[in-house]
Amino acid sequence: MKMKQRSHHHLLNCSLSNKNMSYYVGVDVGTGSVRAAIFNGHGKVIKISTHSIETFNSIPDYYEQSSEDIWGAVCRVVKNVVNEVPKEFIKGIGFDATCSLVILDGFGQPVTASLTGDDKRNVILWMDHRAEAEANFINMIGDDMLKYVGGKVSLEMEIPKILWLKKNLPNSWSRAQLFFDLPDFLTWKSTGSQTRSLCSLVCKWNYKVNCNGENNWSEEFFKKIGLSTLKDNNWRRIGNQVQVPGESIGNGLSSEAAEELGLNEGTAVGTSIIDAHAGGLGMIGCSAPGISDDFTTRLGLICGTSTCHMALSSKPIFVDGIWGPYYSAMVPSLWLNEGGQSATGKLLDHIIDTHPASSQIRNKIYGKMHIQQYLSNLLQSMAEQNNYPDVSYLTKDLHIWPDFHGNRSPIADATLQGMISGLSLSSDEENLATIYLATIQALTYGTRHIIEALTDAGHNIESILICGGVSQNSLFVQIQADVIGLPVLIPIERESVLLGAAILGSCAAGSFPSVHKAIRAMAGDANVVKPKSVSYQYHCRKYKVFRKMVNDQKEYKKIMNDIS
Repeated sequence: MKMKQRSHHHLLNCSLSNKNMSYYVGVDVGTGSVRAAIFNGHGKVIKISTHSIETFNSIPDYYEQSSEDIWGAVCRVVKNVVNEVPKEFIKGIGFDATCSLVILDGFGQPVTASLTGDDKRNVILWMDHRAEAEANFINMIGDDMLKYVGGKVSLEMEIPKILWLKKNLPNSWSRAQLFFDLPDFLTWKSTGSQTRSLCSLVCKWNYKVNCNGENNWSEEFFKKIGLSTLKDNNWRRIGNQVQVPGESIGNGLSSEAAEELGLNEGTAVGTSIIDAHAGGLGMIGCSAPGISDDFTTRLGLICGTSTCHMALSSKPIFVDGIWGPYYSAMVPSLWLNEGGQSATGKLLDHIIDTHPASSQIRNKIYGKMHIQQYLSNLLQSMAEQNNYPDVSYLTKDLHIWPDFHGNRSPIADATLQGMISGLSLSSDEENLATIYLATIQALTYGTRHIIEALTDAGHNIESILICGGVSQNSLFVQIQADVIGLPVLIPIERESVLLGAAILGSCAAGSFPSVHKAIRAMAGDANVVKPKSVSYQYHCRKYKVFRKMVNDQKEYKKIMNDIS
């Protein structure tokens, strides 16, 4: 199977004219909400709109959503932002979304993914962990395809979930005629085209592609795992037309979608991308004085509910426990390795929300500041009272292993759990602040662990880029710089994920000669946070404890599983 060869070439012939009168819409479907924004041709946001989406979690580790609910939210937010600009000036729209599995019948109607039988619940969310046995089975086979996912397929990916559906919901399996990654579902709803994004397929569907543009589904792989019928009708159920992110899809917006979104029929629609990859696309090209602008020297951290770590290279690099290498999955002609943490923002929220002091603090600061800012201020006061040179010294005897939802990278073990060492009977706000700080440190040690795996395999990382909500948390950002010992870049345009989606729309509209040019033109500038040397050796010692904690956890499991 060959990708459509106009993928990059059509972009090379596009005009640069009239960018000042051109606007682009980016749509981001996250874990808990849908957001849309409209940008001008220089990457400046004009307006943003957000709407929540519903998640069903009636069984532990089962997370389901509704594609109809998601599309309704998409239409609402897009309509809300496009009224700022005359329709004729809106040249393109791009979509990103979580890598969640959407299941539809032959008429495009929802098919249940839920044990409740409710067809409304036809999306298996990325963070759903029901397919552990299926992922273990696939990994036990040891097919050559697994080398492109760090040696192990994740239970968060789509093929284990489809295998789970076949085994556990046979009626849904027989009814299902279309399986979409959520980003591709959005472009299908927009255009009627069943094309799939190379980004989604190569990153989450065990799809093979090389630098010659040759790509295909592996019939041998699907036969081994018991899903050989997916090849029927030339793989129609999972996709037989593949395009690179940013390539124009079909004839643009259909008349029905245009009316629902408040845009003109035929508005260019870019081939979609996964949400984290959109964040990488939106910030990888940002500029900062004294910092190399070589994409391959930068590690992008896209932080939200979870964190994705994006590293690019000119040649394929295989890294144990890290997904990839994926060709052209984020930036055309470059290979992508993707690490990650399954719980970042979600973990910080969990630590705060479950502590007894939280309600008292929230009552105290109601409407004045975010609770994390309050905790950061408190930590600074505590450090000054103790004459510590840096707040990090407050956690000398408190250590956390942060994998409360399993380890995505580089250990790639979904069974790992969180650990806290150094608890006391204290339940005051100072105790919460200290645990909060130790959690931030632990998440950063996890990033250091991922960077070590990348550099040991051949990557050269010289700077870190961070986007997402925690990029505005100065304590989180400074600790990243201090622990890793590298400068951290924070894009001035905060909405990197939405910008990445809008860049896809600009490319589809032909406003730039290449995706690379669009990235450079729209990414903007970044602020730089430099590492402080005062705490580096302290963090090195804590990192040794961090690495020992996971070995201890494994030893505990070994002891408890010893039936002799």
